[in-house]
Amino acid sequence: MDSLTELYCHIDDFYQPFKPEFEAHLIATGRQRLRACKISVAEIMTILVLFHQLRYRQFKAFYYHHMLGMMKREFPNLPSYSRFIELVPRSIMPLCSYLQSMMGDCTGISYIDSTKIAVCHNKRIYRHKVFEGLATRGKSSMGWFYGFKLHAIINHKGELVSVKVTAGNTDDRVLVKDMATSVFGKVFGDRGYISKTLNEWLTKHSDTTLITKLRRNMKP
Repeated sequence: MDSLTELYCHIDDFYQPFKPEFEAHLIATGRQRLRACKISVAEIMTILVLFHQLRYRQFKAFYYHHMLGMMKREFPNLPSYSRFIELVPRSIMPLCSYLQSMMGDCTGISYIDSTKIAVCHNKRIYRHKVFEGLATRGKSSMGWFYGFKLHAIINHKGELVSVKVTAGNTDDRVLVKDMATSVFGKVFGDRGYISKTLNEWLTKHSDTTLITKLRRNMKP
């Protein structure tokens, strides 16, 4: 999005028709409806998207420096940092649905890769409680980490085609079969996706050809 106003309007236009269905789902599953608060769900979603667009490394620093320090005029009802964190869960389902609505279409040329989502510094792994039982140790090209992995396929326009989040110790090749069902043509990946068995399965069960670089001393 080119501007904050455009981003907010785009998210709010999505959320308004989504809201009745979302609240009906909460009631049907026995959960309470969202209590009214000064900041709207659309504003919460906008702030979370903005955080990733501005590439801050820590959300806390982003909220104190950018939101409370520079965006009070645009968001006059901003709560404290701790209160905002309490409100974030109410935006998770709408945000996931919004992301799904923004997915692009496969064009026949796709790229697959994964990235780490570390939930804490390695020195604090044994003290971390928030994602205990969910996060795991994993290894990327940058070394060991503790958290999750984000797997994504994009088309040649840079649009997301398929997204999955897994535990940090998940092999990149495990999800290719499931994610490749929504694509066709050529899918380019790094050496981490090399697998003879996977290539044979894709050739037999899909219209997808996985193309990677070769490892050293590897026959073509």
